[in-house]
Amino acid sequence: MTAAEELPETGGANGLRTRAQGALESRWFSIALTTVIALNAVTLGLETWPAAMDRAGALLHAFDRVALWIYTIELTVKFWVYRGRFFKSGWNLFDLIIVVIAWLPTAGPLSVLRALRILRVLRLISVVPQMRNVVGALLSALPGMGSIVAVLLLLFYIAAVMTTKLFGEVFPKWFGTVGESMYSLFQIMTLESWSMGIVRPVMEEFPMAWVFFVPFVVVTSFAVLNLFIALIVNSMQTLHAKDRENVKDFEHIAHTEREVLHEELRALREEVTNLRKDLQSDTNRRR
Repeated sequence: MTAAEELPETGGANGLRTRAQGALESRWFSIALTTVIALNAVTLGLETWPAAMDRAGALLHAFDRVALWIYTIELTVKFWVYRGRFFKSGWNLFDLIIVVIAWLPTAGPLSVLRALRILRVLRLISVVPQMRNVVGALLSALPGMGSIVAVLLLLFYIAAVMTTKLFGEVFPKWFGTVGESMYSLFQIMTLESWSMGIVRPVMEEFPMAWVFFVPFVVVTSFAVLNLFIALIVNSMQTLHAKDRENVKDFEHIAHTEREVLHEELRALREEVTNLRKDLQSDTNRRR
């Protein structure tokens, strides 16, 4: 919520709503909410530890319920303060979905939802500004990532067809079909047992197979990975640059407003001085 969206300070319900908005956007409230989320993450982890449940199971469940009520009250107050603007914020919708999931019954056929309670920890993303910046950079990089993924899939398809024709007859388990070849190539790209598990056995039958696999590893594992990293870093730099531009724009507006205010003060002082002179002249004439 930006300063431009703040509610006017008036009496009655609007005044109370303004004070509630100030509390929601205050630093101390953000710190308190972050602390609750972090402690709730710890308690949810302790619930998977039998020894902790035997000693303090009731206390852990109680804190879990208290934390859920705190989240619910916070969202209720936000909805009351921001009203229709509540749904314009993607982070508010994100928090709402997580809290709604937490309130779903976890007994009977929906018992699997108990595992989804840990999703509450994701609320740290919406509370901590640095985490929001990282997620924002990641989302802004998605279009570029799509292009990189498309190129990578094209390379995988070409390599899969080649390996199927070259090694499929001797190694049908790894390269018997295009699908099996793409899976084997994915394992090679991740460098998971790629040498001793796949490439060296293939090289025992095809000594020159390294001519294909080494460039493939270099291109997919290193070049493409660096492209992803570069894209995300560029997105983060772009976001930081926009933030700096917004700060500069705000400072420019504030400077302009100060200059206008100074000019008005000078004009006001001149008017007061002229009025004093006129009053003094009138007084002298009457004497």
